[in-house]
Amino acid sequence: MTSRTYTCAIVGTGAIAGAHAGAIAALPGRARLVGAVDVEPDRVAAFGAEWDVPAHPTLADLLADRRPDLVHLCTPPGTHLSLALECLAAGVSPVVEKPPVLSLADLDRLRAAEAEAGVPVATVFQHRFGSGAVRLRRLLAEGALGRPLLASADTLWFRDDDYFAVPWRGKWELEGGGPTMGHGIHQFDLLLSVLGPWSEISAVAARQARPTDTEDVSAALVRFDSGAVATVVNSLVSPRQTSRLRFDFEHATVELEHLYGYSDEDWRLTPAPGAPDPAPAWGSDPVGVPSGHTAQLAAVLDALDEGRTPPVSTADTRMTLEFVAAVYASAFTGRAVARGEITEGHPFHGGMAGGGAPWPPR
Repeated sequence: MTSRTYTCAIVGTGAIAGAHAGAIAALPGRARLVGAVDVEPDRVAAFGAEWDVPAHPTLADLLADRRPDLVHLCTPPGTHLSLALECLAAGVSPVVEKPPVLSLADLDRLRAAEAEAGVPVATVFQHRFGSGAVRLRRLLAEGALGRPLLASADTLWFRDDDYFAVPWRGKWELEGGGPTMGHGIHQFDLLLSVLGPWSEISAVAARQARPTDTEDVSAALVRFDSGAVATVVNSLVSPRQTSRLRFDFEHATVELEHLYGYSDEDWRLTPAPGAPDPAPAWGSDPVGVPSGHTAQLAAVLDALDEGRTPPVSTADTRMTLEFVAAVYASAFTGRAVARGEITEGHPFHGGMAGGGAPWPPR
């Protein structure tokens, strides 16, 4: 394995950009921030001054001037595809915030461009990379927990009406969806990374209270190829906020509760009566790595050093984004949706709203 310092740039200097800049700064000798882009001159100037990097008015200017190894896309979701394609055309790897694109059709287009360019794309799903999640996947693969039987993933958050005053929020054509697309996706992406391929989804979605064109609540019942069953709930109307995952295996229950990021202390293990105690294995390495952008960026750089596809790959991302599309398709048509069903020509392939939500736009 060879190690080098990778140059990074950030496009979009809103709130999430600070997490990306912090992750780059936390890996000295491995990553270095070399530039930033934003359509708002004052904002990018302030960001550039804070992180001591030059500000650029456009991605094209940055690519011509700096040519970084990685470009972190922190702009609103509706801009991700065009920016990622611009990076690929220049031979630069995009690291794309969630949701990476607005539809399966867009993701399929991105994957085709990725294959043609021979340059990898990574999606930011940082909850996969905390040491608790890494350890859980390893113990499951080793058989220490037995078969997965039942699981749940709940993203119960609260966003008031003012949250939706930002012009791109709550619009299908700009954000792609509501909490199913842009909020709970972190929790159920982690669920999918543990339980593997899903086979069928039955779901409901509703606009309960918020001034949005999209849903503000969804709930799904999911079957997995392994035989496991799970529930997934996504909400923006829950005053007591929490993010919860629970996995019931043959030999133990493993639980995680946090809000926007977890550490090892947020996990809990309960052995099944009479089953071998997996606690000693649960306490083994890796330990002490919180979920977050630093953990994922380190994993991306490790993969690049080793000549592997960096996580989270577009193949992994497609399974998660297809899950999102299936939730909307089931909720809006009133029937179960199987994995592999939403292909080109399907109403929900080109957009998460399909033919339109079953409530009037606001």
